[in-house]
Amino acid sequence: MTKTLAELSEKMRDIDFCMLTTHSANGAIASRPMSNNREVDYDGDSWFFTYEDAHMIGEIERDPQVALTFQGTSGLFGVRPFFTAVEGQAELIRDKAQFERHWTSGLDRWFKDGVDTPGLVLIRVRAAKLHYWDGEEEGSVQLANVAA
Repeated sequence: MTKTLAELSEKMRDIDFCMLTTHSANGAIASRPMSNNREVDYDGDSWFFTYEDAHMIGEIERDPQVALTFQGTSGLFGVRPFFTAVEGQAELIRDKAQFERHWTSGLDRWFKDGVDTPGLVLIRVRAAKLHYWDGEEEGSVQLANVAA
């Protein structure tokens, strides 16, 4: 039975970190951990803050096709592994109003001046497709919102 986006969102809710994968200038694959601050009410969009001078910013500007991978647990007492791979399009946002909309207090650890941090960038990843593995069950969900 294929899971719905709402069911996947519930399973992703407590996953704090994912890996964001981009393509470097020479075409190599580059990945790094990014925090979603455990505030996931996943609707197909993921939001991440970083600095303008991070390598991934130039990589996204060159090729906005990215991947996210999440790992958590599922089942009674969290005894079976749960994985989600997201294919999507990244957008770079440099708008303070958007920063404020997506800011959480946990980010203060990384960005001392909050939404006024010099060089702050917000990355929005709009999912096109999610593939999941929940124990021995696997499936995918195609999303239509990536073109908007």
